[in-house]
Amino acid sequence: MPEEIAHRESRPSPDALLQTASLGSRGRLKIFLGAAPGVGKTYEMLMAGQAARADGVDVVVGIVETHGRRETEALLPGLEIVPRARIAYEGHVLEDMDLDALIARRPALALVDELAHTNAPGSRHPKRYLDVEELLDRGIDVYTTLNIQHVESLNDVVAQITRIRVRETVPDSMIDRADDIEIIDITPDDLIKRLNEGKVYLPKTAKRATANYFSPGNLTALRELALRRTAQRVDDQLLSHMQAHAIPGPWSAGDRVLVCVDQQARGPSLVRYARRQADRLRAPWAALHIETGSSTTFSEAERDQIATTLRLAEQLGGEALTIPGQDVAQDILHYATASNFNHVVIGTPKKPRWRELLFGSVSHDLIRDAGDISVHVIAGDERETSPSRGVRVIEPSGFNVRPFGLALVYIAVATLFGSLLTHILDVRNIALVFLMAVLTSAVTAGLGPALFASLIGALAFNFFFLPPLYTLDIGDPESVIALFFYLGVAVIASNLTARVQRQATAARQRARTTEDLYLFSKKLAGAGTLDDVLWATAHQMAAMLKLRVVILLPEDDTIAVRAGYPPDDTLVDADIAAARWAWEHDRPAGRGADTLPGAKRLYLPLKTGRKPVGVVGLDNDRQGPLLTPEQRRLFDALADQAAVAIERIQLVADVDRARLAAEADRLRSALLTSISHDLKTPLAAIMGAAGTLRDYRGSLPVGDQTDLLTTVVDESERLNRFIGNLLDMTRIESGAMAPNTSLHYVGDIVGAAVRRAAKILANHRIIVDIPPTLPMVRLDAVLFEQVLFNLIDNATKYAPAGSLIRIQGSADGGFLSLHVIDEGPGIPPGDLERIFDTFYRVAKTDRVLAGTGLGLTICRGFVEAMGGTITAMNRTDRSGAIFLIRLPLANDTPEMDDLR
Repeated sequence: MPEEIAHRESRPSPDALLQTASLGSRGRLKIFLGAAPGVGKTYEMLMAGQAARADGVDVVVGIVETHGRRETEALLPGLEIVPRARIAYEGHVLEDMDLDALIARRPALALVDELAHTNAPGSRHPKRYLDVEELLDRGIDVYTTLNIQHVESLNDVVAQITRIRVRETVPDSMIDRADDIEIIDITPDDLIKRLNEGKVYLPKTAKRATANYFSPGNLTALRELALRRTAQRVDDQLLSHMQAHAIPGPWSAGDRVLVCVDQQARGPSLVRYARRQADRLRAPWAALHIETGSSTTFSEAERDQIATTLRLAEQLGGEALTIPGQDVAQDILHYATASNFNHVVIGTPKKPRWRELLFGSVSHDLIRDAGDISVHVIAGDERETSPSRGVRVIEPSGFNVRPFGLALVYIAVATLFGSLLTHILDVRNIALVFLMAVLTSAVTAGLGPALFASLIGALAFNFFFLPPLYTLDIGDPESVIALFFYLGVAVIASNLTARVQRQATAARQRARTTEDLYLFSKKLAGAGTLDDVLWATAHQMAAMLKLRVVILLPEDDTIAVRAGYPPDDTLVDADIAAARWAWEHDRPAGRGADTLPGAKRLYLPLKTGRKPVGVVGLDNDRQGPLLTPEQRRLFDALADQAAVAIERIQLVADVDRARLAAEADRLRSALLTSISHDLKTPLAAIMGAAGTLRDYRGSLPVGDQTDLLTTVVDESERLNRFIGNLLDMTRIESGAMAPNTSLHYVGDIVGAAVRRAAKILANHRIIVDIPPTLPMVRLDAVLFEQVLFNLIDNATKYAPAGSLIRIQGSADGGFLSLHVIDEGPGIPPGDLERIFDTFYRVAKTDRVLAGTGLGLTICRGFVEAMGGTITAMNRTDRSGAIFLIRLPLANDTPEMDDLR
């Protein structure tokens, strides 16, 4: 075992190798980190930019804020500066970095000042660090500046130090992605001196700043935070390097941190603490929310708070999870044990002490049952009241008196019913009637009305049933005990009943969701076309998420709407831009996202394990986040199924296209093979006969000359038939076949076809049996004559000389039937289904007699164009083939005798 562990530790870490490999495809990020404004971050960044330019690097200034400092402005000459974008907003013109122009310029190195800056409204990204992420993803190196107070995980620590909460923050993931961090450090005394000299702020502002934010104590604490965060990042880089190169060292013991969040406003503080704890332990971490039956009673503001907290955890690099449960403490411990978390962070109880004693406390239960798991109980900061972008602060709704009125009705009914039982039951047993009213209140109205019913029921029971009657006095001490027992049982029973009711409601909701997902999967499995899949997906998402849904799929170089619910929804330019960005970058965009938040809808990619297949747009008429954590899980389940179904349809289409391409190649090969013989043979005969006539015309007998001329004519007719077949086949396959139908007597057309085929029938006998009483049929005479000619030609090729060819007609069952019967070898049973395929020839036949394989195909195309059918079969009385043509008869078609 020790040898195995040593061998495993001597190998490079796969995760570290993958992380190192991924760096080659994106730009490098260098952060100039300072403890406070004025330490010289922008100055040092420009110095580094000038040094890179001197080394031949293509350096461009994306944006730099000099704040009027002359020494900083002196470093700008010689550097190319991208002009700022001008954005109109509420009657003002704002200037900001032009991201599109910088991407189009595509320098090797871009200088972007103030990483935590909030972009002007209407920009693609709300924050500048997102602009930097896009530059890095496009392979552009970036130098940027940042103050330590803007790091998200340190936000509450900085607020405790400076008593000022910074609103512009950068997620720690940006620090983690930095390839280099250069700390710009000066002592607090030197910074205060620069401040007093007016090198940071104007004198009046500088004096106020020195007394508050820039106090020596604050600067010392901020400086320590900056040094610690930089040292931590350097340590992480060293650890990754050692793991990637299998360098032995003291590795982490495998700590994992789990922070538990609820609807309280302290959630962000707990998440930041968990992130800092994970950084200290070099451990992965996650945020967990347990969704119990009481979650159904949360207000919209409480749901938004949960969503905001979980989103913050994702921004800080953690995993956000929501799982259903009943007992919060036990569910947390079960998940932590199953997922190997050995540190659990939870907030302090906010319940009154009496409620903790009566109903228990999650934190106390966790500590008691944690075992080897470390439990961190944190007070958190309840003052974090600023909602994240797009979250609407919702005022508490008014008091709803209806459930309490319903509870009063139940107590009144119990009182009336109890008065009817006073002569039958002991007075103490009547308390059970009131207990039934309390339980009914718990089931139908909830816990609050049930507790209210318990209290009112106790008073009513005392007033109407305990002596002395109609007073609140109690004469019998035993009645006092019974009343208190009733009240206690009523409170406990109402609490348990309300909890069971909430659990039942949640279970019914989960059952409905599971049933809907099952039916949706069946619907997708049975969908045969892409439109069916898209419509089913849009309708199901709209029904289950209670949102408007639009689905977009890529078409050529753009993305277009393919389905939606409601179906008449339209998109504006901002929505199209957000949808396209979500498709191209495989990340959310639009309303509530980090990219193009001004769009009306939130656009989320539909993707499988292979690739993204489309984009879904969601919106509604209310403010705030579109999707709660529960809805996001539901959307992911629907989107995963829909993406797989879309990919399945697309793969089937790809297979069909590949099959068609292969069939086209086969037909092309068959055509070339056929042309190489069937064009060459008559041409060779024509050229030979014509050449002989030219060279030996004077010496050839007249009879020989006539034979040669006959050969030229016959082979020319054969060549003409071949080219005609090719042209007819082209018309059929292109869909240009438009029969010119009218009423005809089929016997006339048969006669014309026989006369046309007189030469090829010279060595065969033919019998035509067409009754004169046959009804006339609607067809194209020219096309039908060609069909009969091809069938006669086919019969003469395969039937021996002197054999009989019979053409006979009949009418039955509303159809006219025409049989062409020969005495040839017949058709092999395996070829009956393929005899009409293009270029198909029956195997093991004389190649000289075989044609191009187009004649019967043309027959089928012409007959079907006229609304009929053609089939082939073998004779049962002897060898030979039968070709049967069936054409529908119109109701008013006259018989030939009627016209005579």
